[in-house]
Amino acid sequence: MKKTAISLAIVALTPALASAEVFEFYGKANVDFQSADEGEGSNTDIKSNASRLGVKGELPFDNGIKGIYKMEYQVDIDGEAEETFEQRNIYAGLEGGFGQVIGGKFDTPLKVAQNKVDLFNDLEGDIKSVITKSDNRESNNLQYTTPSFAGFKLSTAYISNRDQEIEDELGNVIDTRDNGTSVSLAYDNYGVYLAYAYDQDVEANDWDVQRLVAQYNIGPVQVGALYEEQELPDGSEQDGWMASAAYKISAWTLKAQYGESDIVVAEAETYSLGVDYKLSAAAKVFGFYTDETAANDYERSYAGIGTEFKF
Repeated sequence: MKKTAISLAIVALTPALASAEVFEFYGKANVDFQSADEGEGSNTDIKSNASRLGVKGELPFDNGIKGIYKMEYQVDIDGEAEETFEQRNIYAGLEGGFGQVIGGKFDTPLKVAQNKVDLFNDLEGDIKSVITKSDNRESNNLQYTTPSFAGFKLSTAYISNRDQEIEDELGNVIDTRDNGTSVSLAYDNYGVYLAYAYDQDVEANDWDVQRLVAQYNIGPVQVGALYEEQELPDGSEQDGWMASAAYKISAWTLKAQYGESDIVVAEAETYSLGVDYKLSAAAKVFGFYTDETAANDYERSYAGIGTEFKF
């Protein structure tokens, strides 16, 4: 009875949503079969790589202002996670000639600043593996983004931690979390993308993170690089960098990526090689190999083949 009522509610709601200026139901299914060696022998696995379902849209108001919304959930296709659905970017806000204001849970400006430099995003070679700790998606996030001025755009986010308590190993409250800020300034024009981003108290109290990004597209070639530096409360600093290149040949795309960092684990070094074959505008098959090493005998390698469908 409950399932029937829910189904009828969805059917009744669909025409109302569809009458909005823009109503888009979308998704991505990215799954690979891979072999992984993480230091204890190799094993094979089916991996769902940030597959997702979402809905987004616009509601036109007066004076050129519109309401915007997005609700996106990660879907566990391989069945390994405890929850089938996990919240990704979810927000609502306003957009107009003044720019854009949104609130909710979504990627910080510093994370977004990476643009498409990370060619192995969501796979084992993702820069979150050993290059950075600051690709964050934060709750209680209020963000303003300016309109584009000759290719320049500024985004600034205020992240409220609502007096979250910090406890020691014995469970004693020793501090409260500070509110965080994340800011980025990006230029995107004529195939050139440049960005500078800065986080303060986002990852943790008294953590300062800076990120520089550059990307250049010319014809079938894309090259990019990212540099990041973080300063901890004790004054110590760690940094990391990565560079990538892609080359398109008809339906094929060849990809390579290399990086070094002390941010996640000391003396980390990572490289990835990959190839994509486009079946259509919304589908591809791909293969990749990733190798990671670091101090204290840290060694990992991954190889996989998979498919991605967008709708």
